[in-house]
Amino acid sequence: MRIAVGQFAATPDWKDNLAACQELTAEAEEGGADLLVLPEGVLARFTEDRHRIREVAQPLDGPFVTELRAATVGGHVTVVVGIHEPSDDGRVFNTLVALRDGELVGRYRKIHLYDAFGDQESANVRPADEPPVVIEVAGTKVGLMTCYDVRFPELARLLVDAGAEVLALPAAWVRGPAKERHWEVMITARALENTCWVAASGECGPRNIGNSLVVDPLGTVRSRLAAVRGLAWAEADPDITAAARRALPVLANRRFAVDPTVIPLPLPLPLPLAGSGAH
Repeated sequence: MRIAVGQFAATPDWKDNLAACQELTAEAEEGGADLLVLPEGVLARFTEDRHRIREVAQPLDGPFVTELRAATVGGHVTVVVGIHEPSDDGRVFNTLVALRDGELVGRYRKIHLYDAFGDQESANVRPADEPPVVIEVAGTKVGLMTCYDVRFPELARLLVDAGAEVLALPAAWVRGPAKERHWEVMITARALENTCWVAASGECGPRNIGNSLVVDPLGTVRSRLAAVRGLAWAEADPDITAAARRALPVLANRRFAVDPTVIPLPLPLPLPLAGSGAH
């Protein structure tokens, strides 16, 4: 599988962000990508008034997804990208869509919300209570995760138990003390402990770190970007995955299973209107 991870700085205008996604999709298609992973929540980005995502969120049949679907018609690449879609409780879902040849081939709503480091994503975003999602791309199973999900190894393990050999991880990782180190360490850990590939896309810009990267099943970074718009490329060879799993048989040697039961969460405490968005 040929993987591209892409990054750009999202703006408050969904049309600008759509154009950026379309351009990176065309570049990935031209480069022969099977899978393109773009950042989380790029329908619109509000750095300060993050509650505004409630106002501009779009359904999956709205213009953002519809036009990006159209950009994939006749192509080969599967595009995984994050948007916000309305929910029926006044908040929104932080949703990944997987698009290929004009079709919606997968959807994952973020389970773990970024209520950490002084932020409260759940003020505006509703956590999903749905099973993990695995799609097939070019004959390889790909598990879907979003940003803060990477801090929860049980989700990655559930995806690998469902057959995933690649984890696609769109993100908008917020800058902060040691945060870049957290990002790379946890992506590498998820790859190593599951002997799988991790394709992680981080939004760049004034608030987020960028640093998109692809890590192989033995924890080697195969490709990365710094803090500028663009694509990074890697070849996820199933023979490398198989060899890693023979050399490091952690999946065969483990003694505990992961319980897939979703733990109910309490309703979020009310916050001022400048409450958190997606990270």
